[in-house]
This record gives sequence, structure tokens and C-alpha cells, in this order.
Amino acid sequence: MGIGFVLLFAAVAGLVLASCGAVVLGLAGAHLTKGVPRGRKRLIWTAASFPFLCLGWMGTVFVLQALINQAVFHRDPGLGDEWTCPLPDGYAILMIDTTDQGWVYNPKTQPEEAVSEQADSISGVRTMQVAGRYILGGSEGRSFESSEDDSSKRVDTYFVLDTQAGRHTDFASYDALRVAAQKLGIIPHLEDIAAIYNRYRFTWFDVLAALLTFLPPAAGAVLLVLWVLRLRKIRGRLPHPTTIP
Repeated sequence: MGIGFVLLFAAVAGLVLASCGAVVLGLAGAHLTKGVPRGRKRLIWTAASFPFLCLGWMGTVFVLQALINQAVFHRDPGLGDEWTCPLPDGYAILMIDTTDQGWVYNPKTQPEEAVSEQADSISGVRTMQVAGRYILGGSEGRSFESSEDDSSKRVDTYFVLDTQAGRHTDFASYDALRVAAQKLGIIPHLEDIAAIYNRYRFTWFDVLAALLTFLPPAAGAVLLVLWVLRLRKIRGRLPHPTTIP
């Protein structure tokens, strides 16, 4: 599912939810401030507009963080069918359509917007480990062709990738990989590629983006509640009409 379709779906869903929220908040504001002579209409309109303001704010923050993540931090925008992030050694992970296998490659030696298999890149990677200048892992040569059967969980080749030399060595079994890794002073501890992605994908910037996404709307909601309470307090001070027998 491409990011354009996901964004369109999110926009439509957001507009529907914002419309429902506008009706609920508008009616709630009207009910809670019934009998207030001044400021009631403005509160009702503000309450009804609040969900759309939140939607616009969140959409703007998402677009900005997506552009910065891609241009500055070289990470995926957070939506769509492509997941990518850099590794500490200058290499990167790329997964498309599925998160159980992907590419490990050097972005500096690859053409833009494409990844080809060469000495410093490996496709079909399912398990891996980052150990200093080396990347250990297991891959399946036919993973892209057989993603819907039992072989999708099978690793048929293990490797040690030397990120400084820009080349990898393949091994036919895990035991052979373990022996080679021990010679390099590495104890193999392979993890799913998705686990490695999650470890290096999210940074302080994503925490900042999340705070910017949710804190202003939360503060606006608090101010809206305080506004309602203030108007209700004013209503309580109004003199009640006296009834003449």
C-alpha cells in the first residue's frame, strides 16, 4: 500500500472523525453553557471547530517530521509500505511490503531510489546482528519469490558483512557462521530484521514530533474545559428571576 493511498485514507478518516467530534463538542458546549448571556456562541463555534484545528495541526506536524526524517535522518516517514533506517556503521536497512525480510546495504554505493545486489549489499535478510564493523545475518535467496509458503521462514544462507572492506562472506550453515564469528571475537546473537529496525529507526526527533503532535491539542482541550467552567460560573452568579404570585 503506497504512502499516497495511506495518506488519502488517513485524511478521509480524520475528516470523518473530526466531523463527529465537532457535532459532539458543539452540542456539549451548547448544553453546558445554556443560559449564559455572553460568550456562549463563541464557545460553541470554538468547540465545534476544535477537532478540525487538531486535525490540521497533527497533519502539519506529520508532514514536517516526514520531510525532516527523510531528508536529514534518512528514515522512512512513518507511513506506507517502505521501512528504512540507517545503522551505526553507515549501512542501512530497507524493507518493502513486509517486515520479515529486507535489504542490508551501503547507501553511498547504491544509485538513488534503488538497491541492487553487490558485494556490500545483501537481499532477503531475515535475521541479523550489528557487531562493530561487522554485520552478521541469515538470508533466504528465494524469499521474494516465496513469501506465501513455508519457505518464507527459512534461512538458507548465513553471512558476515565487513562494512569497512565493503564485502561479505557467505556460509552454508549457522555453525560455520558461529566459527567465523568467534574468530572475529563475536558471539552470534541473531535477531529478526524487524527488531533491528525498531532499535535504530526511532530517535529523539520522533519523541519530539510525538510531543508536538499531541501536547498542543491536549492543552487546547484543557483551555476549552476551563472556558466552559468559567461561563458556567458566570451563569451561577446571575440573579434568578423572581416569580410573582
